Amino acid sequence: MGKRHPNHRLVKTHRSYTVEEIADLFGIHKNTVHNWVKKNGLAPIDSKRPTLIQGIVLVEFLKERRTKNKQTCKPGELYCVRCRVPRPAGEDMAEYSPVNEKTGNLMAICPVCDAIMNRRVSLAKIGEVSGNIDITFPEELRHIVDSLKPSVNCDLR
Repeated sequence: MGKRHPNHRLVKTHRSYTVEEIADLFGIHKNTVHNWVKKNGLAPIDSKRPTLIQGIVLVEFLKERRTKNKQTCKPGELYCVRCRVPRPAGEDMAEYSPVNEKTGNLMAICPVCDAIMNRRVSLAKIGEVSGNIDITFPEELRHIVDSLKPSVNCDLR
């Protein structure tokens, strides 16, 4: 199974690759590499057979391909996977879900397609990222020992 975004760090820059070697390196079909050459601008060394591609040219092609479609979210926006674009949070409301003590995910509803939108944020920079969104933070989970009424099968006294 191939990858949508091949890792350019696997390529040795001072080496030339055949189409088959590139396909094996990334676990993709050789027709994908042929399409890169014919339609997407991956430049071979010359027009002779076998088609050879310099490693440095392949690295630059993959980096450019990766950043070409990248869309950054502005303050107050989250990324909608279904629409494939950054959008403002529906009703300007989002919920923060912590991943660890320093980072978490903002989750909101897309105003266009009603799907869940996400954005990874640093807790330190949440003010810059939020824009005019009203963010709700979950209450800290309480430990059972802090509970006023422990459960019936609890050994706490």
